[in-house]
Amino acid sequence: MRGNDQGEIGKETKGRRDEGTKGRRDEETKRRRDEETIRLSGKFTDLKHKKLFENFPPVSTGEWISKINGDLRGADFREKLVWKTREGFDVMPFYREEDLRDLNHAGNLLPLILRSRAEGEKADGTGSGAAQWLIRQNIKVTEYREANRKALDILMKGIDSIGFIIEDPESVNEENLSVLLEGIDPSGTEINFLSNGKAREIVAALKHIMQLKRFRPESLRGTVEADPFGRLIANGTLCIPVEAGLDYLASLTRETRTLPSYRNIQINGSRFTDSGFNAVQELAFCFSIAVEYLAQLTSRGISSDEAALSMRFSFGIGTDYFMEIAKLRAARILWDVIADSFSPSDGKSFRMEIHSATRIWNDEVADPYINMLRTQTEAMSAVLGGTDSLTVNAFDMATCQPDEFSERIARNQQLILKEESWFGKVADPAAGSYYIEKLTSLVADNTWKLFLELEGKGGFLEALDSGYLKSIMETTVTGDTNRKS
Repeated sequence: MRGNDQGEIGKETKGRRDEGTKGRRDEETKRRRDEETIRLSGKFTDLKHKKLFENFPPVSTGEWISKINGDLRGADFREKLVWKTREGFDVMPFYREEDLRDLNHAGNLLPLILRSRAEGEKADGTGSGAAQWLIRQNIKVTEYREANRKALDILMKGIDSIGFIIEDPESVNEENLSVLLEGIDPSGTEINFLSNGKAREIVAALKHIMQLKRFRPESLRGTVEADPFGRLIANGTLCIPVEAGLDYLASLTRETRTLPSYRNIQINGSRFTDSGFNAVQELAFCFSIAVEYLAQLTSRGISSDEAALSMRFSFGIGTDYFMEIAKLRAARILWDVIADSFSPSDGKSFRMEIHSATRIWNDEVADPYINMLRTQTEAMSAVLGGTDSLTVNAFDMATCQPDEFSERIARNQQLILKEESWFGKVADPAAGSYYIEKLTSLVADNTWKLFLELEGKGGFLEALDSGYLKSIMETTVTGDTNRKS
């Protein structure tokens, strides 16, 4: 027994000795690793201060163009390489740092983007709200209980914004809306409604439901999409006189005061893009409508701050990848300029909220699966442009009623961008890009020019009544036809 005991003790002693040796080896390895890290860090520091291309002389833009002209062997530079957009301005084949020198906004859009994000953002754009756009899915409401079941289901699958499209406006009442919203926490879900002519009834029902369920009024986020001018554009007429429609909008704005995070006007730019208008025209028309609303509401006793807080912009996102990025970035620049002209008492009141939706009119019908690629690049444009919420329409929407599969694909397209591609970790990633910054400036400049033309015609309503918008449309269609031919 004693021999066995001594053997076990010997093994134990050897084990301890081995462990001690291993510990010393680990410490030595760690020490060497730390030394190597310090050495490499010093090299990196030296590298940062070393001009890697100091042996290469600077090359001017003129020299680049001269070289290109030589390679073209007599061909016209502008004809071969300069691209004229649908918006009517030229895009060069390359841009350089010098192209940003006269751009006041270049690399400085972050404050405007963060203004629309959740509170708690850091100045550098990091933090919980950086590029955290809301993923929206629309639900057509024909039977309220079934729509509620679907809403609860998709909320478990990554959706944090719902658009309820109520098919029968006459069905809108508090009882049905209570059924529709059963089990949905407004503090974690943006809730949007579209029901022609029933915005006031929806707001009244929402206020009572929030009170009954003891939700804080400020926790309700979303929009009830009242837009008299939008209906006028879509239908050519209103069911009531224009002045009465604007009175209704003012009354609705007052009724929404007790829901401070809820907006009651959505200015829908998709109506213009789906009609063939280009990005510049879409922005100019939307801003003209917004300014008209601001003027009309303030003339009815509503402050500019309150009127601005009631608005949300919705833009259609097409396949012109960089143009759509620039469009959303330019929108924030121009809205900030418009805000200054109304002298708001609170800088946050003119915070621009942007919803975006992929387009349907240009979807492929014969082979709808191609639309997955189109909607993915459109979604990327919207996110990189700084949208606050996004609807990716199902790839087969142009041909049939989307089913569970196509809706799942549409959700996952955004989830991939946010969670796997890390688009949700940054704000304004396009900042500093020579091309995108210059394109943003071109879109903003041309939009402002057209906007001022509309204002010179007396504003949006006058431009619509006089046929000016129709003439712009005809010119755009003719130009597109000539370009294709």
